[in-house]
Amino acid sequence: MNQKEVAYDIAGRLIHDYRDYCLSKGIDYACFDSVRPHDDTTLFCIAGMQQYKPLFSNSSHRGTVSNSQACLRMGDLDEIGDGTHFLHFTMLGLFSFREMTLSDAIDFWLEFLELIGAWPDHVTIHPSKIDEWSPLYRGRVRILADLECTWSDGNIRGYCTEFYKDGIEIGNIVNPLGTCIDAGFGAERLDMVSNGTLPENALETLRSAALKIIDSGYHPGNKEQGYVLRKLLRRIHSVGGTLDHPFFQQEVGRQDRLLQKYEQLRHKYPDKSVEWWFDTHGIDPETISSDQT
Repeated sequence: MNQKEVAYDIAGRLIHDYRDYCLSKGIDYACFDSVRPHDDTTLFCIAGMQQYKPLFSNSSHRGTVSNSQACLRMGDLDEIGDGTHFLHFTMLGLFSFREMTLSDAIDFWLEFLELIGAWPDHVTIHPSKIDEWSPLYRGRVRILADLECTWSDGNIRGYCTEFYKDGIEIGNIVNPLGTCIDAGFGAERLDMVSNGTLPENALETLRSAALKIIDSGYHPGNKEQGYVLRKLLRRIHSVGGTLDHPFFQQEVGRQDRLLQKYEQLRHKYPDKSVEWWFDTHGIDPETISSDQT
């Protein structure tokens, strides 16, 4: 078993442990391996809470659920390779609608983190909530104030408390509307701090994200999810990597043809912008940038 397979095996055991832990607490658990979104607000699922958004604002709904959700966040593309940012990751989630208190949720997560050997070095709380929320930790963890401890999906807002281990944010608990719980902890980051799993490098991160999009049923294309997949395949190629999948080979051939077309036309249109090349001839900006460097 190679190093990558070992990492996946460890991640699988951690998710399995989380499932068993939730079930032992009498909390329903579900696993979602696809990054397909649960609504039309995003191209991919970006958080485990996405499918539960209507329940937060439904004042008549009461209950608690948990899950592990495959997520993909392209906003982190420029941050990958630093060991803590991933495009594709698995979020371990806990969601309670007017049932669990914030104190309950803090106890829930501290117990689980202790179970897997990831007790936090410190937590953060928004200054306006620090007097109210600090006692909930009962002196078990060092507490720091942080103005960034707020959350909003555009409609629903809440303060949050964030958990840190070895300088890495491993998860947070949001208190939407002051009556609900939305907690999410990254399985990959928990692996790093509890099992010593080595972080992915940038190329590995690109590969895992592309494969997850493919596994979720998407094909390369010119718009939406297909375009994101094509962008990742192109980036893998541009940094000298490979991917053992027909989609990658097809994209390499496509890029070669576009580059040839660009070379034939670039002297005829020397002052055209990269946007013009894309809109008029379908030549991607990264193809031009790669050629010019």
